[in-house]
Amino acid sequence: MSELNELTDKLKSEGEKIHAFFAGLTDEQWRAKVYTEGAMWSIRDVLSHLVSSERGLVNLFERIRAGGEGVSEDFSIDRYNAAQQERMKALPPRELLGQYKEVRSNSVVWAAGLKEEELEIAGRHPFLGMTKIRDMIKMLYIHNQNHYRDMKKALK
Repeated sequence: MSELNELTDKLKSEGEKIHAFFAGLTDEQWRAKVYTEGAMWSIRDVLSHLVSSERGLVNLFERIRAGGEGVSEDFSIDRYNAAQQERMKALPPRELLGQYKEVRSNSVVWAAGLKEEELEIAGRHPFLGMTKIRDMIKMLYIHNQNHYRDMKKALK
């Protein structure tokens, strides 16, 4: 199996796992606090973050693939996240869940459309700094896995 197939398979399977987790939550669980330092995020807020960050990141990856540099050196993840949370604060959890499914599906389709050699293209990622598209794709599912772990802890 090619590296590209492995990456797209991982994006797909991890996305299905995360979707199933959110789909099984009760109304009370959606309000559970996950992060309490700095910006306080509930599980609903984490889903909003996963949707907005992945949508923005895949657009960024495509710009890098097309020859762009990536984010500016002074890009602030915190400002971006705060602005996205504000923009999406009125969306109910079930609508966010539908958006998550669509965003992840689009990510899988985008990654599957790459050529193996395009995994080597480098650009500036907001968290990783200068890195290759391969590592940016991996970070999509690692990012979700990290938040999933934190949400599971918050529900115990």
